[in-house]
Amino acid sequence: MSRQLANALSAKWHQPVVVENAVGLGGVIGTERAAKQPPDGYTLLVSTIGAMSVSGGLMKLPYDPEKDFEPLTMMMYMPNLLVVHPSVPAKTLSELIAYGKKNPGKLRYGHPGVGTTPHLSAELLNDMASLDMQAIPYKSSAQMASDLLAGHYEVLFHNSSVMLPHVQSGTARPLAVTSAHRVPALPDIPAVAETDRLKGFEVTAWWGIYAPAGTPQARVEQISADIDAALKQPPLANWVKEQGGTVGGGSPQQLRAYQAAETRKWRDLIQKANIQAD
Repeated sequence: MSRQLANALSAKWHQPVVVENAVGLGGVIGTERAAKQPPDGYTLLVSTIGAMSVSGGLMKLPYDPEKDFEPLTMMMYMPNLLVVHPSVPAKTLSELIAYGKKNPGKLRYGHPGVGTTPHLSAELLNDMASLDMQAIPYKSSAQMASDLLAGHYEVLFHNSSVMLPHVQSGTARPLAVTSAHRVPALPDIPAVAETDRLKGFEVTAWWGIYAPAGTPQARVEQISADIDAALKQPPLANWVKEQGGTVGGGSPQQLRAYQAAETRKWRDLIQKANIQAD
């Protein structure tokens, strides 16, 4: 998505926009690098829910997510899809919860790391539904998904774009999406929040766009407006929709408020569930 957006901005600005991957620690390494760049509007950051709202509750960060950046706009949101291996005797989320309560500790879920949205989704469900699903951590998302499909554990929350082909092939059974409402790409799959006693459940992976703190406000507003306009163009908006996501956009103020709310939400859950960093 970042590369598609870069192409759109290159055309609008009549100059190259280069995407550089800086991976590691769930986005923390790349986010730290961006925080140290000159605040001239020539270096932008695409960062994640993890690096901007979750990791601060798990570790001491080498940057301040609120003070070291100027929010520009949201790029996109992507819900997780709750799936189970076909051997699980549950065809709805309510049936899964009932099965889990009758068989404490029998349900296991995979996740690719503490503080990732698959991990947070499962822990939030444990908390809200009073379940005791056991975590199986993985170093590789690919291995995590492969083991679910092979029946090595029962439950997985994963990005809808990744799990969609397995749902279509019948190798994973979908029960719910973690967005507040159903998504257009999966109209027959209910949101978790539609289940009794789970109203308000929402976990969405998101990617925001930022500039280093101190970037002139006029430039912040202009870049934000240009990105917002690019995101509304059909090629980008349709691509996100096809992946089961929602295109972003909006003002710097909206992104700042959303990020702050997400930070409070996940910090509270981390403390309540006593989640510890690896």
